[in-house]
Amino acid sequence: MTTETATFGGGCFWCIEAAMKELDGVESVTSGYAGGHVENPTYEQVCSGDTGHAEVVQVEYDTAVLGYEDLLKVFFTVHDPTQLNRQGPDVGTQYRSAIFTHDDDQQELAEAFIAELEAENAYDDDIVTEVEPLETFYEAEAYHQDYYEKNPNDTYCTFHAQPKIEKVREKFASKP
Repeated sequence: MTTETATFGGGCFWCIEAAMKELDGVESVTSGYAGGHVENPTYEQVCSGDTGHAEVVQVEYDTAVLGYEDLLKVFFTVHDPTQLNRQGPDVGTQYRSAIFTHDDDQQELAEAFIAELEAENAYDDDIVTEVEPLETFYEAEAYHQDYYEKNPNDTYCTFHAQPKIEKVREKFASKP
């Protein structure tokens, strides 16, 4: 088994984490922070919008089962890449749409994928998703990990994570 890592920011990490965990081939998903200028930021610091970080998920996946392009398809299905610095009720640069690449191949694939979506006019508005090399990933606090699994009846999860999970189950192969 060959495992690779992908890092995505598309609003609240609880929602993206829960959606990605539905996919066959995903070994683990870790919520965290990337793209900022403060070392070892806390959730409170990131929420202030002053650290420059985005809430992200880091996805470890088996390349024999799932390709990077598959993850891109899911990512662009479960969030709105045309919203600048927001997703749903979450507003601020920490909720921006971003892909943090781990190598040149991911950078090229992500940029080509976005260009293809734009060429197809897949969205009514322009895609604002940032694509940049990952410098540092900081794992979020323990209470953020597996948040949806631990809190499925949380109102935020019911209204925001659950529809993303259902969309993944409907459109992509899901775990039994």
